[in-house]
Amino acid sequence: MRGAGAVLGVDVGGTGIKARLTGADGLVLDETRVPTPRGDTDATMLATVVAELAERALRRGDLDAVGLVTPGVVDDGAGTVVLAVNLGWRDVPVRDRVRAEFAARGIDVPLAFGHDVRAGALAETSGAAPALTRGSVAFVPVGTGLASALVVDGVVVAGGGWAGEIGQVRIPTGPHAGRRVEEIASAGGVARRSGATSAHEAMLRVRAGDPVATTVWHECIDVLADALAWTTTVAGCHTIIVGGGLAESGPLLFDPLRTALVERLPGLRVPVLAPARHGDAAGAIGAGLLARTALDAEVHA
Repeated sequence: MRGAGAVLGVDVGGTGIKARLTGADGLVLDETRVPTPRGDTDATMLATVVAELAERALRRGDLDAVGLVTPGVVDDGAGTVVLAVNLGWRDVPVRDRVRAEFAARGIDVPLAFGHDVRAGALAETSGAAPALTRGSVAFVPVGTGLASALVVDGVVVAGGGWAGEIGQVRIPTGPHAGRRVEEIASAGGVARRSGATSAHEAMLRVRAGDPVATTVWHECIDVLADALAWTTTVAGCHTIIVGGGLAESGPLLFDPLRTALVERLPGLRVPVLAPARHGDAAGAIGAGLLARTALDAEVHA
């Protein structure tokens, strides 16, 4: 029987993979980032990367469990990604792929599997202020794409894997009609549409007064505010935690986004907008929490 030792949390993003190794006391033992494999439509290359990350952890000492989270529509129970637009996945048995690679390399540890944004929501609300464990709280990472997770009375809502895919909704009218929300309201969308190499570069251009980047930035905020307003009215959110790369821009994002939400919610309760306390590491931390839960279940089985 294993002890409650080190766990590895692996967060697969649209462009990069974040991994965090933590000990039983919560101390971070190692962190690493590697690119997400491209053209990997069956997740075989991803399985190799995850196995290599596990081997890296094993070289440091004991590894007792791995948690893996991915974007898209994720069936946690089946271990399958039903659809992940940015990765080109449809009905891919990711968990089985990784398990097979682990077995081929002699890596014998529990593997927990889940959704990146729901895992991030778990990380952001676990051990947080009591207010975040009551009522409805949304976690919205604005990264390569856009998705959300709803936490109600401390429980993350999975919706059978379909909840929270706000970035995939088509914009019905206006100058962006026909595009998906995340094509406009995401860090990836801002970078592409402003001609920048990254959202950070786009942010610097906005601060420097670049007219193209400024227009793209404000269009992102408008579309994002629409999505958050609907999320708020449907779920009654008292707090929206905004994460991902775009949240790192601070007041440049949060100030106009708050104003836009107030304009869209006349007479209604406007949610508190809060930056993610774990930054873009929330998914990896949440994956570690899933791994810890899987390990605890095995220990007490």
